[in-house]
Parts: sequence; C-alpha cells; structure tokens
Amino acid sequence: MTSDPNRIRRLLTMLPAAALLGACGKAATPQASGPVAAPDLSKVKLVLGDQVKLLRTKAEAAGVLEGIPYQIEWASFQGAAPLFEAVVSGDVDTAMAADTPALAAAAGGARVKVVAASVSSPTGVAILVPPGSPIKTVADLKGRNVIVSSARGSVAHYLLFGALREAGLKTEDVNTGFLLPSDAAVAFSSGKIEAWATFGTYQASAEINGARVLRNGVGINSGIGVIAASDAALADAGKRAALADVLRRLALSNTWANAHPEEYGEVFQRLTGLPADVARLAVSRDRPQLRAVDGEIVRQLQLVADTFFEAKLFPRRVDASLLVDATLYRPV
Repeated sequence: MTSDPNRIRRLLTMLPAAALLGACGKAATPQASGPVAAPDLSKVKLVLGDQVKLLRTKAEAAGVLEGIPYQIEWASFQGAAPLFEAVVSGDVDTAMAADTPALAAAAGGARVKVVAASVSSPTGVAILVPPGSPIKTVADLKGRNVIVSSARGSVAHYLLFGALREAGLKTEDVNTGFLLPSDAAVAFSSGKIEAWATFGTYQASAEINGARVLRNGVGINSGIGVIAASDAALADAGKRAALADVLRRLALSNTWANAHPEEYGEVFQRLTGLPADVARLAVSRDRPQLRAVDGEIVRQLQLVADTFFEAKLFPRRVDASLLVDATLYRPV
C-alpha cells in the first residue's frame, strides 16, 4: 500500500460509503419487506479500547479520523486483561491486544470476535533481567521468581511458557507471579524482581535503563495482534457500520506511521509523556499493517489456543474459527 498523502486523502473520502456497504452485508439486500435503511452514523458512539495510546497516537498523527460521521471515545489501558474486562462489562466496544489475551478472554467466556489482525516483530515482548544479574540463560530461571505482565494468558505469559519449554524446564520449575506493567516496572527498577516477562513500552523503558534481554519472542510468539469487538457492538447495526469504517481508517494510520516513523515517534512521545528514547525504541518495533482475518491468521490463533489449553492454562479449548468475524474488514 502506498503512503502517498494524496491517495490517503482520496481513500478517506471513500471510506464511509465503503464501510456501510461492507458492514451491512446481506442486510442491505432488499427483502420481501423492502430494503433495510442504512444506519444513521451521526447517532453512533464507539468506545475504542487502546493500550498505552498506540492506536490513538497513530490515528491522530495521521489525521485519519478527521470528518468522521460518528463519535469516538478512547479508553486506554495498561494491559490487555483490564481492557478485556471493560469489553465484557460493556464499557468498551473494542479491544486492541496481542493474540494470547484475546484468546484468554474467549476461553474465559468473553463474548467477542476478532475483526482484524496485524503482524509485527516478536521482539516487542521479552523476558528481562536487571543489569548485572547472574541469570545468563532461561535455564538459570529454575527456582527463581519471575513476574509476568499483566495477567495469566498474556503475550508475556506465552513467551515465558515457551521459553521454559525450550530450555527443558516445566512451569512449576519457576515461581511465577503476575503484576500490572506499571507496578512491575517500579519493582523491577528497584531490584525487587529477578526476572520480568513484559512487552511494548514497558520493555523498551527497562532496556533503555540497562535491563538485559534474556529471551525475546522471536521463534515463540506469533507477532499477531488483533482488534476484537464485543458481540453486542457487532449486533448493533450503527456500531457495526462505524467500526467497519474506523478499521479502514486505522489501517491507513498504520501505513502513514510506518512511512513517517520520526513524525509518529514525536507525536507518540508527546501524547504518552514517555522519554524520547523510549518512545523511539517502542515505535521502531511497532510497525504493523492491519490485515483481514484470513485462514493463516486463524491457523496461528488456533496453535496458540491449543498450546495454552494443553498446558491447562486455559479453562477450555477455544475454536479460533468461531472467534473471528472476517466480514467486517477488507484491506483498502
């Protein structure tokens, strides 16, 4: 996809109509009782769930939300676990997360669907140790205390599980605890954590301050991120149409941010308040493109789901093919 700003502007003018057509699907086909009217988007409000303002900063920096015919409210969270709790409670319509927390939410009974996916580098998740730590390999974690952010089933939890298995260890060979990233960051920087499995800006900040990467996600984590929507939001014709439109706009914001990393990094730093070097490192790793939920995405989601279920880390098996709604997003 080209990053030509003129083409992006042209695409933006086409999005509302395209979104309505895609979102209405069969419902837009005339039936015996007459055609179904398109929803009035001026009466729609979407509450978009975000993590560390990643989606919002891209969208605002790229200007892709200018002139939208519906209302948007942003809700940013430290991690995916509290974000999905807000989706389940109905306070938030969508969740942006890695694959494992979305699957964990589904395994816990959350009524959500994955409506779009993205793939980025698995270097954005890692097991860290403090500067000067005697721990040199994952095998050295045996008998040690490891903190995972932010909850069971997180992308960092999946990395720890995979890394232990790779090193010939069992999960019970380490003492695993769970903390929200901000709390874990304070404990880690004060020397109270022997090893920390974390991700994103929290990982970048710790590395900038001298933390050593014991094992990153390459070869273990899929690098798949998802945008999930609640079943309730998808059942609402107005919200469904607005979501189809906003997904296409978010795709364009990814294209812009990937083509303008310095400009995006400056906006990201300003809106998050992170130190400039931390923002630059996080942005350099977060370069996804929004993708339709195709068969390969479903296959990889199923692999992750089965891995956690077989390890008894999920209470039930998740059928990834039933977790997706592939009809809402089509790349521009």
